[in-house]
Amino acid sequence: MAHISYSELKDWAFCAFYHKLTRIDKLKGFVGNEYTAFGSAMHSVCEKKLLNEEVDEDFFVEEFRKNIASIADFDLPVGKTLEFVEQGKKIIPEIQTALDDYFDEYEVLEVEMPLYEPIDGEEDYKFKGFLDAVIATPDGKVHIFDWKTCSWGWDSRRKSDKMTTYQLTLYKHFFVTKMGIDPKDVETHFALLKRTAKSKRVEFFRVTSGPTKTANALKALNMALYNIKQKRYIKNRSSCTTGFGCQFYGTEHCSR
Repeated sequence: MAHISYSELKDWAFCAFYHKLTRIDKLKGFVGNEYTAFGSAMHSVCEKKLLNEEVDEDFFVEEFRKNIASIADFDLPVGKTLEFVEQGKKIIPEIQTALDDYFDEYEVLEVEMPLYEPIDGEEDYKFKGFLDAVIATPDGKVHIFDWKTCSWGWDSRRKSDKMTTYQLTLYKHFFVTKMGIDPKDVETHFALLKRTAKSKRVEFFRVTSGPTKTANALKALNMALYNIKQKRYIKNRSSCTTGFGCQFYGTEHCSR
């Protein structure tokens, strides 16, 4: 059965035509860089921490180098590699402390929990995702959180950005549907792993998702699927050069 993930929804929100080029036409979009390699390596470290498995700096370094090597036609200068390695080494000791300070007592229920759930009103699509971590606290609450690597952190605008927080809103909705849990008993959080911060390199913060926000997130999901099925690939020209821009901008694949 066809499925849609949060990352695909984000691509569609960025630009429906970009979604077509990468998801329908299968053109190679963004394939990764040193930042995504660092993020993947830190995710592996965090996963082992939650599972109480042995993990040290050498494990992180090896994961980072493997991720860099897996990116085709990408060569990171030695100096830059050492910079990222040193940043990772400073984050690792703070992960467990941040977890203990934020949640106090907790039990790890799931790590990398898969979701593949039906979407109301969509017979042909399911929602696909992976929850980085699911834990329980003594107050009866279940907590979902997602690790995010960044430079110095997120400002208040980024922390409350609609599309950014919809990731956790959708994860929570499909998780409680799957598990038959009252949404009031589930809380969601982002965990920032900050490369360039001088202190507090691991920061947890809560994202709330009440009925209205959940309805809006599901509406955005359904709207994307409707347009994808109708093959409506309208360019979002404001995404061509703003922010990180689009690698297809000005190419034969997407001339203005």
